[in-house]
Amino acid sequence: MPIDPQQPLPARPRTAIVGSGALGTYYGAKLAKSGVPVSFLARRDLAHLQTKGLQIRCTQGDFHLPKVTAFASSQEIGPVDLVLVCLKTTANASLAQLLPPLIGADTVVGTLQNGLGNEEFLASLIGEKRVLCGVCHVCVSRPEPGVALNLSGGNIRFSDLTGGDTPRARSLAALFEKAGLTCSVAPSVGSARWYKLVWNIPFNGLSIAAGGIDTAQILADPRLYQETLALMDEVMQASAALGFAQDPDHPRKEIARTRKMGAYQPSSLLDYLAKKPVELDSIWGEPLRLGTAAGVFMPKLTGMYAKLKQLIN
Repeated sequence: MPIDPQQPLPARPRTAIVGSGALGTYYGAKLAKSGVPVSFLARRDLAHLQTKGLQIRCTQGDFHLPKVTAFASSQEIGPVDLVLVCLKTTANASLAQLLPPLIGADTVVGTLQNGLGNEEFLASLIGEKRVLCGVCHVCVSRPEPGVALNLSGGNIRFSDLTGGDTPRARSLAALFEKAGLTCSVAPSVGSARWYKLVWNIPFNGLSIAAGGIDTAQILADPRLYQETLALMDEVMQASAALGFAQDPDHPRKEIARTRKMGAYQPSSLLDYLAKKPVELDSIWGEPLRLGTAAGVFMPKLTGMYAKLKQLIN
């Protein structure tokens, strides 16, 4: 039988987490705690996960999974029902080798990554009918091996690459909701992705471009605050031009939400400070290319992308 987006996922799908960093371990642990059979594809924390399990610290209550299933290779895991890609987009090239051993006749793959272009890249590897997206609005970090720290609760917006709001996307959202996570289903992958870019582009970008500062420092500086609003406006214009019109009040709500985070260091800043690859093209380059191609004048994003390229490369 061909893969069908109208077909819901199994109630307890065999699940593989590809990318067992902060995001992957947090969501994987929540799913495992709810009874989903989860296998973690791990590298850096493999020995810790195999011997000491996972510790989750979050606003909804801390918990410890003393036994988790973790492997060093996809071949050890084998075909599953659901693959959740939680790698940084800078590691996407590795998916050509990591994914095939996990793919069976009915396997679907969801990306929980940032930025644009990830679903299309996955489709080029495994076919578009297998691909879903999950856009995560969460503040999660990895303070030490085997520990995921979530400071904000957060929510996920799911969507199906070929059909948007499908029974399969709704079943994935229901799976995460059963694990105690707040979820919704977006009408399209594009609408879900551009919604988050309203936050990601200014705050991840300015935290690096303004000298390694947190979100509270950005909002406290009048010049950077105005820069944030201008970048948000450009993203909103590009989103609308591409067919994904958003609530005009969305930027204000994002500002209010960010004030509640306190001195939060965005993930791109943490990567930059740790001298790790930063997701330059997926978060800034691709939105700039698509927005400009749609006829939107984006001088603030153009300047930010140029500065980030200079700082990162």
